[in-house]
Amino acid sequence: MNNKQLDEAISFIRASYTENGKQPEETERRIQEVTASINQTGTYSHTIDELRFGAKWAWRNNSRCIGRLFWSSLEIFDHRDLLTEDSIAQSLFEHIEFATNGGRIRPAITLFAPETDKQTIRIWNHQLIRYAGYETDKGIIGDPASVAFTKQCLRLGWQGKRTPFDILPLVIQIGMSEPRWYPIPPELILEVPLTHPTIERFAELGLRWYAVPCISDMRLEIGGLSYTAAPFNGWYMGTEIGARNFSDTSRYNQLPLIADLMGLDRSTNSSLWKDRALVELNAAVLHSYKSNGVSIVDHHTASEQFMRFEKQELDAGRKVNGKWSWLIPPMSPTATPIWDHYFTEIEMKPSFSYQPVPYASDEAQVDHKNTSAIVTAAAHGCPFHR
Repeated sequence: MNNKQLDEAISFIRASYTENGKQPEETERRIQEVTASINQTGTYSHTIDELRFGAKWAWRNNSRCIGRLFWSSLEIFDHRDLLTEDSIAQSLFEHIEFATNGGRIRPAITLFAPETDKQTIRIWNHQLIRYAGYETDKGIIGDPASVAFTKQCLRLGWQGKRTPFDILPLVIQIGMSEPRWYPIPPELILEVPLTHPTIERFAELGLRWYAVPCISDMRLEIGGLSYTAAPFNGWYMGTEIGARNFSDTSRYNQLPLIADLMGLDRSTNSSLWKDRALVELNAAVLHSYKSNGVSIVDHHTASEQFMRFEKQELDAGRKVNGKWSWLIPPMSPTATPIWDHYFTEIEMKPSFSYQPVPYASDEAQVDHKNTSAIVTAAAHGCPFHR
């Protein structure tokens, strides 16, 4: 008998059934069913209600996510019955379409069969939609964060156009089988070209970003079961794109180009050219998404929403799990209400956690560590945005 799994299963069932107002006899009856299943087979299966609550609870528990106010709105897609790469790929396409929703992004998670001693399902992508990164003699074309994964896609037979914004294919692996790759139908991918409300030449930079940040390489643990393929999404906080993806020197590194476009003095740090360019880049991101009808939140509003979440949790008798260094936004954090609040990070389950990349190499592991520093939200750290 798996005592650890049984203990975690009982703990989860008691907590979730109590919070959802189940009668004590129903809780005990379910615990007896789970105990019998684990004793006989070594494992058990979640009911759809347990799956729904567990996934939502994992979002609510995430210490690094600023967007948890909306945890109860998460849509759950149960695809634990899908055991072929083709069917899994099709369900991922459906997830992208549902989440995109013409720009009005809907938080969603798709769950595939949990890990067993015999089989594990993995999605190799860090996010379902992500830009490729190519190493060349003249430097990296595209997203440096994707270089290691792009090499794997090329090894498997995919061929990109080698532009700065090539959409990578989905790569799915079941057990020890050779992974298979699937191009995402272009009509499912919503991208936002970046323009600026007052700087007309900003569009000359040719920047764009995708609408839906869907993390696909994290592990979801619920009641002793481990879902190694459980892609989930929220919507972007603007600074994740403007203050990290496009600004980090290890990513697209656009601040020097924007400063030059603005005619700023880059000969000295004291001109604050980086700060001024950063503000205008983030203004362009928010302006572009809103102009195109795509959901996004600015970091000030997101911070205010998080404080509402904290109050709701305290009113419900729950202490907020938080990692301050991840919750503060990567731009103007002192101007947000989170700055002077103290939070404690504790281990809570159900939970999202990192897992080693399937294409195990030193380069891949370093790439994964640097680019997944969660996660969304990505740039500052929540699994539901970056």
